[in-house]
Amino acid sequence: MTTPNKSYGRKTLHPTIKPRSLMDEQPNLTGVWQARIITLFPETFPNVLGASLTGKALQTGKWQLHTHDLRDYGKGKHRNVDDTPAGGGAGMVLRADVINAALLDTQSNAHGNWPILYMSPRGQRFDQKMAHDLSRCNGVTILCGRFEGVDERVLEHWNIKEVSLGDFVLTGGEIAAQAVVDASVRLLPDVLGNSESIIEESHSNGLLEHPQYTKPSIWEGREIPSILLSGNHGEIAIWRQKMSKLITKERRPDLWKIRNTKSTRTDN
Repeated sequence: MTTPNKSYGRKTLHPTIKPRSLMDEQPNLTGVWQARIITLFPETFPNVLGASLTGKALQTGKWQLHTHDLRDYGKGKHRNVDDTPAGGGAGMVLRADVINAALLDTQSNAHGNWPILYMSPRGQRFDQKMAHDLSRCNGVTILCGRFEGVDERVLEHWNIKEVSLGDFVLTGGEIAAQAVVDASVRLLPDVLGNSESIIEESHSNGLLEHPQYTKPSIWEGREIPSILLSGNHGEIAIWRQKMSKLITKERRPDLWKIRNTKSTRTDN
C-alpha cells in the first residue's frame, strides 16, 4: 500500500488575476502557516530559510513559502514598476498601481488573520513579541521595498504595517523579510522540536539568555562554572536567572529599564 504524501487532502484552489504559468508550482495547503513575499528578486528565496530547521519544516509542509515577482505586474512593454518621485528628488518610487495589482493577487489566497507588512526603515521595530503574534496568524504577506520606497497611497489603501529591523538602511527588503519569516516560523508548533528552547532563549521573558557551555569541561584553561556540573537543577536555575539579569543590565540597559518599569507597575 502506498503511503499518501503529507499534503494529501489539503490542497485548495484559489482564483487569481495572474496567469497560472507565472504562479509558483507549489499548491496551497489548508491550515498551514504561509509567507507570501512580493519582491523584485524572487530568486533570493528561500535562501537561508531553506536550511536547518526552517528548511526541514518547509520540506515537510509545516509552513509554506510563496514568492510573487513584482516585475510580473509591471506596466508597459518593459514591465516598469517604478517612476520618478512626485515633487522631484533623487531615485525612483515603486508605483501604487503595480503594488496594488500584486496585492490583489497575493491576498486572493489569504484567509483569516493575515497581516500585510512592508519592510521599511521608518517602521515599527521588529521584536520577539511581533514574531509571536505573526506565528499565531494564518499567514503573512511581506512587501520588499527597493529604490526610494513605495507610493504612500497604496500603503494607506491596504492598511499595510511598516516594520523595521533597526536603525539602518538596506538596499532592499529581502534580507529583512527573511529575518522576519525565520523568527516567526521557528515559533510554529513542532518546528523547533523542543518547547523549552523557546522558553529559555533571549527576549522570551524580557531578558537576554544566560551563558551556555558544553564539553570539554576545561578549554584553554577556562572551566565550565562548577554550579552547572553540580546536578542541582534548582541552584542551576537560580544561577541562570541571575546571569540573564546581569547580562541584560550590562549589554541592553534599554531592555533592563523596560523590565524594571513593568515590574514596578505590577507591584503597584
